[in-house]
Amino acid sequence: MSLFKARDWWSAVLGEKEEFDQGCLCLADVDNSGDGQDKIIVGSFMGYLRIFNPHPVKTGDGAQAEDLLLEVHLRAPVLQVEVGKFVSGTEMLHLAVLHPRKLCVYSVSGTLGNVEHGNQYHIKLMYEHNLQRTACTMTHGPFGGVKEREAEREVGDTEKERQRHLQPWVTTWKFPPCRWGQGFVLWFLCVVKCSEPGRDLICIQSMDGMLMVFEQESYAFGRFLPGSLLPGPLAYSSRTDSFITVSSSRQVESYKYQVLAFASDADKKQEAEHQKLGSGKRLIADWTLNIGEQALDICIVSFNQSASSVFVLGERNFFCLRENGQIRFMKKLDCNPSCFLPYCSVSEGTVNTLVGNHNRLLHIYQDVTLKWATQLPHVPVAVRVGCLHDLKGVIVTLSDDGHLQCSYLGTDPSLFQAPKVEAREVNYDELDVELKELQKIIKDVNKTQGIWPVTEREDDLKVSAAVSPYLDSVSQAAGVEIGTDHVPSITVKVILQNRVVLQKVKLSIYVQSPLVLTCDQFSIEFTAPEMTRTVSCSVYLKGSHTPPELEGNAVVSYISPTDRNPEGIPRVAQCKFRLPLKLVCLPDQPSKTASHKLTIDTNKPPVSLLSLFPGFANQSEDDQVNVMGFRFLGGSRVTLLASKTSQRYRIQSEQFEDLWLITNELIIQLQEYFEKQGIRDFACSFSGSMPLQEYFELIDHHFELRLNGEKLEELLSERAIQFRAIQRRLLTRFKDETPSPLQHLDTLLDGTYKQVIALADAVEENQDSLFQSFARLKSATHLVILLIGLWQKLSADQIAILEAAFLPLQRDTQELGWEETVDAAVSHLLKTCLSKSSKEQALHLNSQLNIPKDTSRLKKHITLLCDRLAKGGRLCLTTDAVAPQTMVMPGGCATIPESDLEERSAEQDSAELFTNHKHLIGKPSSPEASSLQGAVE
Repeated sequence: MSLFKARDWWSAVLGEKEEFDQGCLCLADVDNSGDGQDKIIVGSFMGYLRIFNPHPVKTGDGAQAEDLLLEVHLRAPVLQVEVGKFVSGTEMLHLAVLHPRKLCVYSVSGTLGNVEHGNQYHIKLMYEHNLQRTACTMTHGPFGGVKEREAEREVGDTEKERQRHLQPWVTTWKFPPCRWGQGFVLWFLCVVKCSEPGRDLICIQSMDGMLMVFEQESYAFGRFLPGSLLPGPLAYSSRTDSFITVSSSRQVESYKYQVLAFASDADKKQEAEHQKLGSGKRLIADWTLNIGEQALDICIVSFNQSASSVFVLGERNFFCLRENGQIRFMKKLDCNPSCFLPYCSVSEGTVNTLVGNHNRLLHIYQDVTLKWATQLPHVPVAVRVGCLHDLKGVIVTLSDDGHLQCSYLGTDPSLFQAPKVEAREVNYDELDVELKELQKIIKDVNKTQGIWPVTEREDDLKVSAAVSPYLDSVSQAAGVEIGTDHVPSITVKVILQNRVVLQKVKLSIYVQSPLVLTCDQFSIEFTAPEMTRTVSCSVYLKGSHTPPELEGNAVVSYISPTDRNPEGIPRVAQCKFRLPLKLVCLPDQPSKTASHKLTIDTNKPPVSLLSLFPGFANQSEDDQVNVMGFRFLGGSRVTLLASKTSQRYRIQSEQFEDLWLITNELIIQLQEYFEKQGIRDFACSFSGSMPLQEYFELIDHHFELRLNGEKLEELLSERAIQFRAIQRRLLTRFKDETPSPLQHLDTLLDGTYKQVIALADAVEENQDSLFQSFARLKSATHLVILLIGLWQKLSADQIAILEAAFLPLQRDTQELGWEETVDAAVSHLLKTCLSKSSKEQALHLNSQLNIPKDTSRLKKHITLLCDRLAKGGRLCLTTDAVAPQTMVMPGGCATIPESDLEERSAEQDSAELFTNHKHLIGKPSSPEASSLQGAVE
């Protein structure tokens, strides 16, 4: 199968800014010329009716003036055009035009011209029907004439045989005894009228699902389709005398014409009432088939006398059905279809189908086999096949904007010949030199991990943020959840300076929850270059727990026009700012006792805490303050001590996670203090025991809340299902015509409702607790990463790797939580840069992140990570660090178990995991630690 362009035989563009659909195209000998040549009839939503008879001088010519036989404005949108025997007393073809509120039947005729202007065509209105309902689509055919013609061929000369053939029709009509004669005469006249040869009846489907049947000049009846919500495509099968459509419930439905004729009258009864007993026969579908998608079009074809096929074009598939609704075959389409047409049968039992799609392709299928594909210049919404100008099999396509094209399948030979290339000798030495230079450039680019060299340029927008040194005189806090009387707020100013004109500038400011902003979204206009804009907002603490970070981020998105792209290129600029500690913390009395303590060593003499935290202590006489207390707005307290004789600082608190902010602020203030003094070699270190046990307790608490939330949601889902089941049973009891006892269903409904409300409240409460627990876990994780960096003197890049591994999420959910994500990241580090042997590198890790059964594996991996770092492992993401570090780290290190057996053996050796590393296990307090405790006393 090859893909070629459709060969353009004739084409035209219809009107300006007109719209067309699949019903606006028809091919037939509408003027009854008798030469067997089809004319192209096109109607538009603007009300124009055009009839073409193409006569191209040569293939590919556009439309000539004489090709347009007729163009008339009908002053109403044209929904569909059809050609058939619509006028009584003649078998000539006439044109039926469907408008939203009118059906018109025209006679098209031509007059021979005596001058060079050619023939003249005009249309004559034969009759019209004003519709009471808005029309959607129509179909035509010899309705009700199938069985009568078959009966006439089969019936004999005797009266007995004639009565035998007419008996089934008589018994199906249920008349009252007093009206038997009158009813029979009316029915007989109707059958005789419908079975008149050479006539086509018209059926119109309205927008509200009503089928209106017109017997040419007269209106016959109207019937509502049961359960109709939106109209679908409609087609008529002459072999089964049935109307086939697709309902809004995505079901193909077939209705016999006789069932429609004998059903109750839709003009006199409402849609909801005409199906009741005693109001005539119910309208029941002959067969239904659920195709699971909405249909675009329906076509019924019969290329032999044995059977006919029903073709349905869906949104993703097209189906071929038998007369009884059984699927003969279906084909899943690769592209979204726009139109289709079954047009011929090449071999016995097969049908060829044209399918157009939105990729401007026209596919030709033989049943389900793709035989040909051709490219079109537009997206077709209607396709027909006809005989034009003695050329049979011309494919006529119409687009929604009026591109009309007549084409055929095939190929034309290309006359282009590639020019000959000048022959020259190849210098292989020069090629080798050039190849080496190119390989060197590629290698340098791969090392720098870039494709194009980055050139320094002046930024189009500069963003800077400034935090006020003082708290707001009038606090902007609102809706806080803290029991404190006064919650402070502080002002943050963001300054934007543009170099050129910018478009769609959006500023977003982010802070860590439970910190909130009075306004975090701003829209700014830069209509001229070199402008400055300043945006101010206030930050305050809303929740009752401590935020894990005091850093904020201001992000600006904008569009910068360039010479090559005047519409602009989207860009992003950002800057970070740091909030002061006094926003979430107040001075307090130092505490002598605490459950959690940390000691930070420095290489410089101790500094007075008054110099480091001037806003949290009163200035004393000697200006030497070595003890300071802090109280967070949430209620927890932290004490900071500075040794007078050594270079150590101690932080202690009742909550492990509360040590983070004070420890981090202490290190930042020390670094700034010594930088102002001109000292560059200041350094901090940590030599105490790594507080993994306290860290693991927070992990277990967070994981327990996640499991509890999962159980509560499952229980809530079960109670909701039970609640709906009780409601259905009660509704059935209430709708029953014969009242029956409720059997305490109302009591059960009330109890289930109370359980649902209680479980919903429990789920919300657990979510709030989980959110606070995750904030505490993030604070503890920041503290552990800080202590590991001070303990092993890690660089900034290595600390960034640890932060990416331990803090991958801003907020965890039930679908993706912190435990499984961190476990996967730590396992990857142990498998790559911290691997001990090649066996660990070949270890396969699970690619799916599922919530684990417990946290034992995660805690084991975190402990193993600290052990590998203690043995000399280094964190690096380059390929050089993936090699096994057997020479750097000594033996005896536990590996990640590859099976359950190895995991059990690893558990047996867990007691000997850190026997050689005193950094990770508890040790007696040093004399210096005792002196720090004595400083408080």
